Amino acid sequence: MLGKLFAKKKNHRQVALLAPLSGQVIALEQVPDPVFSQKMAGDGVAIVPTEGKLVAPIDGKVVSLLQTGHAVGLASEDGLEILLHIGIDTVKLNGKGFTPKVQIGDRVAAGEVLIQFDLEAIKEAGFSLITPVVITNEQQVVSDKTFHSDIDAQAGVTEIINVTLK
Repeated sequence: MLGKLFAKKKNHRQVALLAPLSGQVIALEQVPDPVFSQKMAGDGVAIVPTEGKLVAPIDGKVVSLLQTGHAVGLASEDGLEILLHIGIDTVKLNGKGFTPKVQIGDRVAAGEVLIQFDLEAIKEAGFSLITPVVITNEQQVVSDKTFHSDIDAQAGVTEIINVTLK
C-alpha cells in the first residue's frame, strides 16, 4: 500500500510560477473585484506593478489573448492553465495603453515579454493596476499549493506560486 502511495506521488509534477510583473505581491482576496477576490476565476495571487511589462511566468503556449490586450491566458506543457489580467476593469480602455507582444498559439519562455502597458495612462484614466494571476484549471492541481504574498517580486525571477499537478 505504501509503495503505491509513493509511486502515485512520483507521477505528480511540481510547477513554479515566476512573477509576471515587478511589484508588490498581495493575496487574491485583496483584489477590489469579486470575480477575483472570491476566486470565481480561479485561485492565485495579485501584483501591484511598478513597471509596465508583463512577462511569462512559465514556459508554455499562449492560449488566449483578449482583443483589448489587457489579459492573456497561458498553458504549460505540464497542463497548468493560468490567466494574467492587467488591472481591474481595464477592458473599458478598449486597448488604449496596451501593446501585446505575442499572439494566440505562440510558444513563450518564462521571462519573455507578453504585453507592454502604460502604467501612468491607466492610472490617470482612474483604473486600478492590481493584476490578478490565477490558475484557471484548479481540477488539475492537487492540494499542495503555495502562494507567496506580501513580498516584493521581480518579474521573471521571484517565485510567487508553487503547485503540484495531477
